Amino acid sequence: MYIRVIRGKNLFKTKTFVMKKIFSLCFISLFTLAAFAQSAPNSGSVMAAAYKKAAKEHKNVIVIFHASWCGWCKKMDASMADPAVKKYFDDNYVTVHLDVQEKPADKKLQNPGADVFLAKYKGEKAGLPFFLIMDEKGTKLGDSFVGDANLGCPASPAEVDAFAALLRKTSKIDEEGLKAIITRFRQNEEKE
Repeated sequence: MYIRVIRGKNLFKTKTFVMKKIFSLCFISLFTLAAFAQSAPNSGSVMAAAYKKAAKEHKNVIVIFHASWCGWCKKMDASMADPAVKKYFDDNYVTVHLDVQEKPADKKLQNPGADVFLAKYKGEKAGLPFFLIMDEKGTKLGDSFVGDANLGCPASPAEVDAFAALLRKTSKIDEEGLKAIITRFRQNEEKE
């Protein structure tokens, strides 16, 4: 085997050293990128994009604070995504989700800054889901509080009526649409 010696150094050993350093840097870079790719987007950037889209489409924004472990959050999403009512929400709102209050093993799912945003609107102890309705400039138009209680995912007649009143106030959903939404959300209690 032929190994050249440059200024008293073994070229083979120098190349091996350089290759090890390159491999280490690549591995660290990939690990960092993988960790970054798995983290949730910052709540500020999520909201900025939502406000921009809302302004462009002449809509308001529904911000739903939720967590992966929250059964009522899943019911809220399923209710809003039901084909019988989805169009009413899509035509009137830009809907965004901010992940908060995750268990330690799922903290990477949380949107950085969402907990601060939630606390700003007194929702940190309200339970999940908690929602806000904002205009395209970020002004709060309504929230899921009825008195001191959080509606969460509306299900009971009183909760659904309060939700419908909030939608009536913050959208152009007609009475037919509100009736469909009321019917769909009332199913949440019946499935208990």
